[in-house]
Amino acid sequence: MKVVDLSRGVSRQVNWSNSKIPVLAIGIGLIAAWQFLVVALSLPVYVVPGPLDVLKALHEDAALLFTGLLFTLKVTVLAFSVAVIAGVLISFLLSQNRLVEQSVMPYMVILQVTPIVAIAPLIIIWVSNTFVALVTIASITALFPIVANMTLGLRSVAPNLQSLFRIYRASSWQTLTRLKLKAALPYFFAGARISSGLALIGAVVAEFVAGTGGTQSGLAYIILESGVQLKVPRMFAALFLISLTGITLFAVMVFVSNRVLGAWHESTVKTEH
Repeated sequence: MKVVDLSRGVSRQVNWSNSKIPVLAIGIGLIAAWQFLVVALSLPVYVVPGPLDVLKALHEDAALLFTGLLFTLKVTVLAFSVAVIAGVLISFLLSQNRLVEQSVMPYMVILQVTPIVAIAPLIIIWVSNTFVALVTIASITALFPIVANMTLGLRSVAPNLQSLFRIYRASSWQTLTRLKLKAALPYFFAGARISSGLALIGAVVAEFVAGTGGTQSGLAYIILESGVQLKVPRMFAALFLISLTGITLFAVMVFVSNRVLGAWHESTVKTEH
């Protein structure tokens, strides 16, 4: 028993070193190289600040940056929630009939390929409430991956299982909730991982277009304002927080996906090599 436990410990250590140490080493190396080049080339802070200048800006402007982070995060989470709810409902509708899917999907594609920066000013004009306008723009940006992946998942049920449900005369609702929904979950989480990042991108783009201040100021507006004031370290600090938010959202979605799919789906089952 003790040998088995030790072998497991060694296995975890090897896996951890294989996956985390190279990532940390590359990150530390890039930051060190960045600081070295800034000092060696005597680059002024208003052109390219070093990592230490960015850390200083994070400390000195913590209150402003934290307020902006909360606003951007609120827009992103609300937009992602709206995209998930709307996307799942649209997918259910599309999966019920091929004719409906073929009729509606082209318009979903048109909405996806139209640059959001082109329609964002119109949405801000049409929607009088700025916060609602920002959430609407970010939701549109995040909607398509949910619809496309969820619809594909609902269509990907094994034919023999569908035949089995028909033999037992299961209703459409029973087939949807007990068979198709479970089969579509891996596809849903694949779309949700993409959609969470797109919701953040949509929120930042919407803030850039809206350009609002006061309590409606997110990280994107802080970047705009800092650029005008030549406070470049604060721009980098806001950019760092946006990147950190995107990484955190992706990690949360991976965690939730692994918890929900558990040990029954091959994408989350760990195999020994």
